[in-house]
Amino acid sequence: MTRLRSFSTAELPAEQRIGLWEDHNRAALIGLRCRMISDEPFQGTELNLQLDRLHLARVRGSSHVVERPAEVIRSSPADSIAVYLTVFGEAFFYHDGGVLTLRPGQALICDPDRPFMRGFSRGLEELAVKVPRATFREWTGLEALPAPIVRDFAPGDVTARTFARLVDRALRGDEPVDEDVALHLLASMTGRSTADPGTAHLANARAFIEDHLTDPGLSAARVAAGIGISERHLSRAFAGAGVSLPQFVLARRLERARARLVAEPRAAVAEIAARCGFGSAAYFSQAFRAHFGVRATDVRKSLGI
Repeated sequence: MTRLRSFSTAELPAEQRIGLWEDHNRAALIGLRCRMISDEPFQGTELNLQLDRLHLARVRGSSHVVERPAEVIRSSPADSIAVYLTVFGEAFFYHDGGVLTLRPGQALICDPDRPFMRGFSRGLEELAVKVPRATFREWTGLEALPAPIVRDFAPGDVTARTFARLVDRALRGDEPVDEDVALHLLASMTGRSTADPGTAHLANARAFIEDHLTDPGLSAARVAAGIGISERHLSRAFAGAGVSLPQFVLARRLERARARLVAEPRAAVAEIAARCGFGSAAYFSQAFRAHFGVRATDVRKSLGI
């Protein structure tokens, strides 16, 4: 995965924060003109992740307004489609067709090369996704969006919820994003295709498993209940990917254990095994050697640890 990059105004002189925030967003995401609502110094942080096709960001900020008027578009064209997923704080969105109010749990899909203004009277936390126009066209058949689209992702439909979850987990550094899956879900969110239920179920299940990987009692029944589908549908989703759920869980636990062996050289192998969901140290050792072809202790030896 491409390295996460962060930007913060916290240590910047108050009078320079807005200008430097604009500069960062112009270079990293989408060029915007910002202005404050109150006299309080602006506070903002942004975490950016550039993938092969998608750019992801987590944005937090105090109350302010952003504008993308025609002159900014001309000087800094995005040539992309933007998706904003509101996590905290209401936001208004003025565009040439009217005004929308976005609440936590709602996603806005819009064309940033059409003038707009967004306002965050109580501050914000949101996930942002920038999709190159050519990529968006490839997956949806749309050259542009004539009007913004709003979709619920919490507790709304499974497609939008899964898309939001993939973005959130990537920005937390939990796991890489399957960009084809993300684009497939986004196309469905625009109404240009119907997401394969198995794709959404598999992505949801994988995210749930990652969140509960340390639980030795993690089972197909618990995963199915956790994402709201039957065990039969869950089994079909994994079968479509060419792996069973137990095989996937075991592989992910072993991969996490190998990473921990390197990152925590002073931790006992048995302790790491337990923290990665293995109830038996002997079974962990056997499974590790069968999967990687070396013993767990050999991983540290090979690195001189």
